[in-house]
Parts: sequence; structure tokens; C-alpha cells
Amino acid sequence: MRVEIWSDVICPWCYIGKRQFEHALQDFPHRDQVEVVYRAFQLDPSFPKGETMDVADMLSGKLGMPRDQAVEMNRQMEQRAAGAGLEYNLEGGRVGNTADAHRLVHLAAEHGVQDAFVEALYKAHFTDRRSVFDHDSLVQIAEEAGLDADVVRETLTTGKYAAEVDTDQREARDLGANGVPFFVIDRRYGISGAQPPEAFTEALTRAWADARPKLTTIGDEATACADETCAVPRHGH
Repeated sequence: MRVEIWSDVICPWCYIGKRQFEHALQDFPHRDQVEVVYRAFQLDPSFPKGETMDVADMLSGKLGMPRDQAVEMNRQMEQRAAGAGLEYNLEGGRVGNTADAHRLVHLAAEHGVQDAFVEALYKAHFTDRRSVFDHDSLVQIAEEAGLDADVVRETLTTGKYAAEVDTDQREARDLGANGVPFFVIDRRYGISGAQPPEAFTEALTRAWADARPKLTTIGDEATACADETCAVPRHGH
């Protein structure tokens, strides 16, 4: 079973959704047979590279509300994150273009450390208030997640995986994802938003059962061979 997760590394609901899904997956009896793949979704791909903006100022301008109200929204988000076992420190946080971070997520997938790197990005941004936008910071975060620093720098300077990021974004639109996080199971079931663990458990269980339907048996066991009642005699006996 494959679960694809479309998300942005600066989306506060995405980190919460990731953790809620992990809680469900931990208790899923077939978790060892579930492959989790992270896909790119940029909330604002037009944001100029090399620039950042205070998150409260961004919310104030985007939603047309006083900055004090945006600050209060961030405080409420910190409380929601705490309910999922996460520590958010949003005051003074910045937003920016996440294309480079998403390209490195694809690099991490090739090296088998995608989940560790995605987790490191979220923690860096939401908990530690580290930049996930400039190359030097991204190299450090990637190295901490198990990637080779030289390979990371080469990827960032060459623009590798840009096409893959664009493909992820296009597929999200094709699948009907208008926001993130967006979870897709075997390209058959979609779950939108940071749902509670119970919702993910239900979806995983249903997808697993639908992919492996039980056999309906017709007949009478009394007329079937069982145990050794129909054993073939050995040669010579």
C-alpha cells in the first residue's frame, strides 16, 4: 500500500497532519507494508526567491485582518500543535519560497531518508525557527537528516529535481487537491486536511480491505477432503 502526502514545509496544518497520520500508522497492523511518499505542494510558488516575510505580516495582508489578530491566530495554532504533541514557536517566524526545500525532499527520497528530512524541515521551521529558505541552512538541515553536504549543495546549485516538483504540483491539481495536507492512498482514496488519527485509521483499514477482498466460499465442508481423510496411500501399501 502506498500513501502519498502532498504538503508544504511551511504549512502549519501539514506538520500536524503528518503527526496525526503517524499516530494512526503506528497502530495499523499492516504498517510494515505501507510505503509513505512525500509530494511537493507550494502554497505560494510565486513568492520571490531570496526574500522572506514575517508570518504575522503575511497573514495580516493575505487575510485582510489587523496584525494583532494574525498574532492571535498563531497563538491558537501553537495550542493546536501542542495537542498533537508538537512544539510550535511561531512568533517572529518567516515565510518564503519553498521550491529548494521541496527539491531536496526528492533528493532525500533517492537516498532513503525522505521522512527524516521532512521531519527535520518541519522541526527547523516551526520549533527552532531556523531558515528553510537559504542554501546554507538547508545544507545543514539535510546533513543532520543523513544527507551528504556536497551532494546537497550540488543539487541546490544545479536546479535538479525542479521538474519533479512541478510534476507533484500538477498532479495535486489533477487529483483535486485545493489545499494541504492532502493524503492519497493507492491513488484511490483521498483524505484532505489534518484529520484526527481515527480518520486515518479508518481510511487505511478500508483501503487495505478493499485491495484484498475476502473469498466467499460456497459449498459443504462435509463433502471436502480434510485432515487425512483423503490421504493417498503410499506406494506399495
